[in-house]
Amino acid sequence: MGKKYKEKVTLVKKGELYKPKEAISILKNLGIAKFDETIDLSIRLGIDPKKSDQQVRGTVSLPHGLGKDVKVIVITKGEKIKEAESAGADLVGGEDLIQKIFGGWLGFDVLIVTPDLMPKIGKLGKILGRRGLMPSPKKGSVTNDIAKAVKDFKAGKIEFKSDKFGIIHLPIGKLSFDIDKIFDNFVEVYRSIIKAKPSTSKGVYLCSVFLSPTMGPSIRLETSLK
Repeated sequence: MGKKYKEKVTLVKKGELYKPKEAISILKNLGIAKFDETIDLSIRLGIDPKKSDQQVRGTVSLPHGLGKDVKVIVITKGEKIKEAESAGADLVGGEDLIQKIFGGWLGFDVLIVTPDLMPKIGKLGKILGRRGLMPSPKKGSVTNDIAKAVKDFKAGKIEFKSDKFGIIHLPIGKLSFDIDKIFDNFVEVYRSIIKAKPSTSKGVYLCSVFLSPTMGPSIRLETSLK
């Protein structure tokens, strides 16, 4: 641990469980980088990640966005091209864009595809899957309503998914956000994850909740929103 990190660790009481707003107010002082650090949320769930019917995943639209310019590209054809461009997509294409990605280009955060072109995306599975960029109907990135999808993702719609350890990791904003905006984003994500609880999951669902800046120490929260 570096000197700055050690100094920041002293601001967090060891073993303490913080209420969300209190944790966020402390979190605002935990950044150690020169850049505007991202706030990361980690939630360990009481699920059996080996069971397919206990996987937790979904999407949530953050009220105040992520604090960054989300690069959205669209693979489509015909009239949908103009629709995507008008909605604010950063890049729109068809076979040419597929080949560009196949060649290794990954300069985007979200890929949206119309259903008619999904069969051609199959060959990009290994490339996109490793980065969590593979489009799917469940997260709203395979759709004919291109305009809505582009606007939603540009505004801060993100996907959450439990990993092989039953943990969900995702960003909820920037340290530069004021406390209320961070709290609003946190609450929206928190409630969405609770709503996504599998019916087959028994016992304690939310085991532990942590917030942390990109480079700084983490804070453990109570599992209630009080």
